[in-house]
Amino acid sequence: MGKPTARPADLVRRLSGARVLAESRRGRGATANPDGRFEAMHAERFDDGWDGTPEPASLRTQVMMERARSIITRNRSPDIPFDRSINPYRGCEHGCIYCFARPNHAYAGLSPGLDFETKLFAKPGAAALLEKELSAPGYVPRTLALGTATDPYQPIERQHRITRGVLEVLARFRHPVGIVTKSNLVLRDLDILAEMAAQNLVKVAVSVTTLDPVLARRMEPRAPHPARRLAAIRALAEAGVPTTVLAAPVIPSLNDHELESILEAARTAGAREAGYVLLRLPHELDGLVDDWFAEHYPGRRNHVFSLLTEARGGKHYDSAYGTRMIGSGPYADLIRRRFALAKARLGYPEERLRQSTELFRRPDAPGGQLKLF
Repeated sequence: MGKPTARPADLVRRLSGARVLAESRRGRGATANPDGRFEAMHAERFDDGWDGTPEPASLRTQVMMERARSIITRNRSPDIPFDRSINPYRGCEHGCIYCFARPNHAYAGLSPGLDFETKLFAKPGAAALLEKELSAPGYVPRTLALGTATDPYQPIERQHRITRGVLEVLARFRHPVGIVTKSNLVLRDLDILAEMAAQNLVKVAVSVTTLDPVLARRMEPRAPHPARRLAAIRALAEAGVPTTVLAAPVIPSLNDHELESILEAARTAGAREAGYVLLRLPHELDGLVDDWFAEHYPGRRNHVFSLLTEARGGKHYDSAYGTRMIGSGPYADLIRRRFALAKARLGYPEERLRQSTELFRRPDAPGGQLKLF
């Protein structure tokens, strides 16, 4: 088993210079706030012996309104089972250190570190934009993924209710949707989801990364307790909403031993499908996760990255289609076999449930001309 590749000296220096005091980031996932990769200049913190500006007592969540021109994002990735998605928010207050979407914050000139979980963007016009795009004469319905780069049920959804507005439009158009979340807040919209499920228009994937509440609090500090996620799976299943459990991400030597336990707990709760993703570390996420391990699990850091490197063709991350989600090599093969055996033993169906597009309709606009036939 090879040694993990060394970190570039400038990356190590920038991360240490961007590290934020623990007292200021209590309840947050990232340990640092490095500049994004598109910034021409990089600021570093250092102690020059003079009394400077004191650290803030805590990092507060800021929500900025984003006036988007369109709401449906298209993709052509051959290893993703959907070609369109909606993200009602940018950034995520759950603060999951492993979130592969963190590097996206660099496009807004913000840090993929603490900025990603404290400086959020909400799209209040999402429902109106969606209605306009679905009403276009040439629109052809296919299952739309809700919550691919940010959790649609993160804490600020309680106030902004953008996700609910999107679901109301989808239900009115009878448009199929797949939801990905790690929050039991999804149960607030059970009235809509149950009605859509009865028409085979929805399924919900709930992410359960670990059953260990201590590990969960460190990895995903503002996400609901694992037991609440399992309870959400149970409530969704009892309401007739098809539910998937995502054991994601699988992190070598940290939570990989829980794979079978997570699948079993979710199956007992009523999950009908299961999936997993091997830890992905694109762009700045590599250094952020490394720094998180240095603080929380320093003794495991080298072993984790050694196994990850083995599964990523000698690198910490390989973006090649087909293997970027599950990796390759002996370790990745072992995880794949364990997952398949657990699914078979627990009775998870091999065939995935697909949502219907046959019921799609464009409702008549208020005051619009009635159809003759």
